[in-house]
Amino acid sequence: MSIKAKFMKFTHPALVRLLQKAYSGEKAAAFAYIGHARSLKDPAAKAAVRQIEEDEWKHRENVRALMDRYGVPVSRWLEVKLHIIGRIISASCHVIGRFMPFFFAGKLESGNVCEYFVMMRHFHSLGIREHDALLYEMGMKEKEHEVYFLGQIRKDRLMPLFERLFAWGPGKTANDVDLHDKQPVEESARYCKGYESVDAAKPE
Repeated sequence: MSIKAKFMKFTHPALVRLLQKAYSGEKAAAFAYIGHARSLKDPAAKAAVRQIEEDEWKHRENVRALMDRYGVPVSRWLEVKLHIIGRIISASCHVIGRFMPFFFAGKLESGNVCEYFVMMRHFHSLGIREHDALLYEMGMKEKEHEVYFLGQIRKDRLMPLFERLFAWGPGKTANDVDLHDKQPVEESARYCKGYESVDAAKPE
């Protein structure tokens, strides 16, 4: 979905922060998946993680287009911080075994799902609905990523322990999206009502 080039600036602290976080976070995730893919031996898994990396770069591009459209500046602090974190995670994938990269990638993607549906709700509060299809597509793609990563380790012996420690796994997720029972785009703003940043700030 294309984003119109017309420039418009708004003041909505929660939405600004969420766009900045998503933009820099997508880079960190992409960097992490570069190392993750390289650490894998199975060709199918390697290809799948590389595709997820490409998805994250595309999401970053889409978020940047939204930021430029509405005059939202890039957070240099987040860019540096998450760049370093992404690189560290990328390198660590070669030494922490197979389970943990898949587990923490799945937990990360689980939270990322809600970022895009919460963005949609924030845009709605400003009377803006033209980005619904784009945000819906990105949110659903993140859910697909979560489901993939979980599927790779669901039966691992470490899963019960890590699920208890980190509140993510077969029985716990950070979102309420079900790929087998998707809400249509028009109804999807109801997703993630409990997400912590939904009412973090109101438009000024």
